[in-house]
Amino acid sequence: MGVLDGKVAIVTGSARGIGRATAELLSEQGAKVVINDLDADVAQQTASEIAGETAVYAGDLTKGDAPDQLIKTAIDAWGQIDIIVNNAGYTLDAPIHKMSDDWWDRMIAIHTTVPFKVLRAAAPHLREPAKKEKEEGVENFRKIVNVASISGTMGNAGQANYSAAKNGVVGLTKTIAKEWGQFKINCNAVAFGFVDTRLTQSKVDDNVMEIDGEKVQLGIPDQMRAMASMMIPLGRPATPEEAAGGVFFLCSPWSNYVHGQVLNVSGGVFSGMMS
Repeated sequence: MGVLDGKVAIVTGSARGIGRATAELLSEQGAKVVINDLDADVAQQTASEIAGETAVYAGDLTKGDAPDQLIKTAIDAWGQIDIIVNNAGYTLDAPIHKMSDDWWDRMIAIHTTVPFKVLRAAAPHLREPAKKEKEEGVENFRKIVNVASISGTMGNAGQANYSAAKNGVVGLTKTIAKEWGQFKINCNAVAFGFVDTRLTQSKVDDNVMEIDGEKVQLGIPDQMRAMASMMIPLGRPATPEEAAGGVFFLCSPWSNYVHGQVLNVSGGVFSGMMS
C-alpha cells in the first residue's frame, strides 16, 4: 500500500535526474506516472524501468500544442489527473551583457511559459471533478508542484535568464494557489539549491543535450562546483533522490494544508550565509 494509491501523476522532464527520481518515488508510493522527455528513447527506457504503471509523452513542451498532448496522454491512459510536477528545464548561462535574446527567450519559455500552458491545459481535469466533490461535501486534494530554484529567489551571477524564469514560476505558483485553493488544489513550489545532476556536473564534451538540432553544453566550471559546495552548510550537493523527497512531500497527504509556499531544498543555503 502506498500513500498515492489510485493517483495519476505527470512529471515533466522525468527521464533523467531529479525528474526521474521524482517519478520513481511517486510510483513507489502507488501513483501511475506519465514520463516526459525530449528524447523518446530515453523516456521509453525510463518508463520500462519503473516498476509501477507508466505512460510516455515524448516531445518538446515549448512547441505547438505539446502541453495539451501531455495532458491528453494522462487522460487517455487513466481518465484523471491528481498530481502535476512541472520539472522540465535546463540552463543557458552568460553574463547579462553577453546574453542573446534567444537564450533569454528559451529560459522563459521552458521554465515559466511551459508550466503555465500545462496547468491551463489541465485546468478542466482538475477543476471540474473538484467542483462535483465540493457539491458532495468531499475533500479530495490534488497537487501541483512547480520546480523553482534559489537562483530565482536569490539571484545568481550569470543566470539572469534562468533566475528571472524561475522567479516567474514562483509568482505563477502563488497566483494559482489563490485561484484554485477553493477546489482543494494545493499549488506549491520547491526551490532547489545545488543538486548533483548533469546540469551541475563538470562542463565536458559529452555533457550535452540536443534541442532543435542544436547541441547545448551542460554543466558548470569545476571552480564554481567547488565554491558552491563551500557555500552549503551541509557541505555537499543534494542527490536527485534527496531533491525528489521535497517534491514528494508536496505531493503527499501530509502537505494538504501547505499552500502557495516555496519549499527550499538547498542544504541550508537559503537560511544561511547567502540569505
